Parts: sequence; C-alpha cells; structure tokens
Amino acid sequence: MSKIINNRELEYSTSEIFPTRWSPRSMSGGEITGEELMSLFEAARWAPSAYNNQPWRFIYAKKNTVHWDILFNLLADGNKVWVKNAAALIVVVSKTTFDHNNKPSITHSLDTGSAWENLALQGSIIGLVVHGMQGFDYEKAKIQLNISNEYQVEAMAAIGKPGKKENLPKELQEKEFPSDRKKISEIAFEGSFK
Repeated sequence: MSKIINNRELEYSTSEIFPTRWSPRSMSGGEITGEELMSLFEAARWAPSAYNNQPWRFIYAKKNTVHWDILFNLLADGNKVWVKNAAALIVVVSKTTFDHNNKPSITHSLDTGSAWENLALQGSIIGLVVHGMQGFDYEKAKIQLNISNEYQVEAMAAIGKPGKKENLPKELQEKEFPSDRKKISEIAFEGSFK
C-alpha cells in the first residue's frame, strides 16, 4: 500500500522525515541564528564513520560577514542567481586518511555523506532550506580556503529561511518542487548487482 507525503509516493512505510526533506532553491534572504546553524553541525557530528574517524569538516560563512564573499565567489554563475538569498554557505570537506595511523580511508566520502545527510535532515526538521551543490570551483575552494592535500572537497550547501518560488527566475520556478525517486527495484538487488 503506497502513501503520499510531500507529493512523493512511498512504496513502503518509513519515517516522514525522509520524504519531507527536499532541496528548494527559494530562500527569503532572512538571517538564521548562530544557534540554528550550530544545530546543523551538532546533528552532523553524530554520524557514523569507519574507526569513528569523523572525517567531515565544514567551512562556513554567514551572510553579511567578511567570509561570505570568499565562499559565494566559488559558486558557478547559475547558482549565484538563487544563492544570493541564502543566510549561510558551507563547503563540505573530508579527511582522506585515518587519524590513528595516517593510512588511506576508503570510506571517507561515504562517512562525510552521512554527516551531510544528518545536517540536511536537521535543517529540514527546524524549517530551514538546505540545498547541496556541486556547481562551484573545487580547485579554487581548496586554494582559497587553505585546505591541505589530506582533505578532499566534497560539495557546497546553501542554507536559509524558506522563500517564495516567485522570487526565483522563471526557469528555476519550474523546478521548485520535491522531486521523485527511483523505484526500490532500481536501487536494491538481492544477491548480485543487476
């Protein structure tokens, strides 16, 4: 029996936290508090990781601070159009080696993705927009943010208060809805890859 949540059809029962979370682009331009932002990092820090290495790092800038332009100017022009109304930007980074022995960590990106998901879910729970992006200059981020070679730049995220869809350019307004997902049969295979 299927269920519709947030205009998304669930094949099986799960917590509503998952289909409720989505990545809108429309933000109001309103500020978020330090407490709100830190609650996202608090959620992220409880993610699981191999050897409890916790490889995730978050470099952030709040709007109207000296750090904002540095992160904002890493973005591709297409993202700048809507990110200008965000309250904060985050660059997500992962440590590629283990702390305990300095050997390569094969799962650093997976572990950091778990922390990112916790962050995104916490944002959704407290009513914030959290939108992840790959549309930015990774090399420039590494240089301008002083990220050493033992770390990998993974993604960026824009965070803010929800805004009206009409504040976006027309082509983005058409995309401003919770997207569907592949069927479970397309992503989960018993016994071997199909």
